[in-house]
Amino acid sequence: MKFKTKTSPFLNSSQNINSVMLQVLLALIPGTLTLMYFFGTGILLNVIISIVFAVSLETLALIIRKRPLLPFLSDLSAIVTAWLFALTLPPLMPWWIIFVGIFFAIIIAKHLYGGLGYNPFNPAMVGFAVLIVSFPFEMSQWVHPRTFGDLGAYDFSLMEKLSFIFGNQKPAWDAITMATPLDEVKTGLRAGTDFSSVMKESSYLQTLSQNTWLWSSLAFMLGGIWLLYKKVIQWQIPVALLGTLFLLSAVFYLFSADSFASPLFHITSGATILGAFFIATDPVSASTTPVGKLIYGASIGFFIYIIRVWGNYPDAIAFAVLIMNMAVPMIDYYTQPRVFGHKPSFFSSGATQRKQDKKL
Repeated sequence: MKFKTKTSPFLNSSQNINSVMLQVLLALIPGTLTLMYFFGTGILLNVIISIVFAVSLETLALIIRKRPLLPFLSDLSAIVTAWLFALTLPPLMPWWIIFVGIFFAIIIAKHLYGGLGYNPFNPAMVGFAVLIVSFPFEMSQWVHPRTFGDLGAYDFSLMEKLSFIFGNQKPAWDAITMATPLDEVKTGLRAGTDFSSVMKESSYLQTLSQNTWLWSSLAFMLGGIWLLYKKVIQWQIPVALLGTLFLLSAVFYLFSADSFASPLFHITSGATILGAFFIATDPVSASTTPVGKLIYGASIGFFIYIIRVWGNYPDAIAFAVLIMNMAVPMIDYYTQPRVFGHKPSFFSSGATQRKQDKKL
């Protein structure tokens, strides 16, 4: 009688690529719905258009590479990339700009490196970085958000939104757009206004009910906690990222509360929570060792603060993640877990292990 056996590694097989990606998509729903409530259905249109472009380009790349379509298209990785990318875009973004970002995300950052599992950089952040550098004006056009109980003064019809996205008609950007809280605070601080005055002058930061970015961050945090509960991600990267960003901002805020934003503002503004739970935790481009994840997450938090405070861009999630993506091979190299039978030293250390192997 023959028994069906499997070779190592003997891991729980209940988590495969499809199930992991599906859990990520489900976890993105609360944050996406919250953004739609505050900024309208333009957010949903961004998601749909991005997914259509991503799946189409993924199909084209697989055909050119002579790879089977169904196994790779059904793993949902292209949809996850497109969804995350779309959430970083202002509503009413022209379709051709979305296409440029998705092209760099799927073709350049993913398939030119060999496809899923071989890409050293987070594809969604590559697409975003290309757009923020190439089209800074379009990427800053966030419409005035609604507040609780208010449908907003700029609630365009679906046909008007489609004409903005696919046609030549353009809205009066100056009348319907606003600076994001990160941009507003950075501009105010650089102009010499103290932080508390900037917060008081902003109509969208004065009260809890009007702080739309805070509620969006809480919704994404809810999805992130779900991913932790389902063990799709581990705690090291989000905790290290948020902890480092909080500590750094707290030190500077205590040093000069007038010249630097508060820790709570940094944590709840921009894409901090989305980046901590959904972007930095990408299993392909992130560090994989336990200690390495702590170093990786803490370094991203460090670069987020540095770029936000002294850089030219108000938010810094994409640049911080891409910088640390480059450092992942080195981090994993020096933080490999201790091999059984060898004495631990330093970070358990892969370097010491290799020296011992050479002696043998």
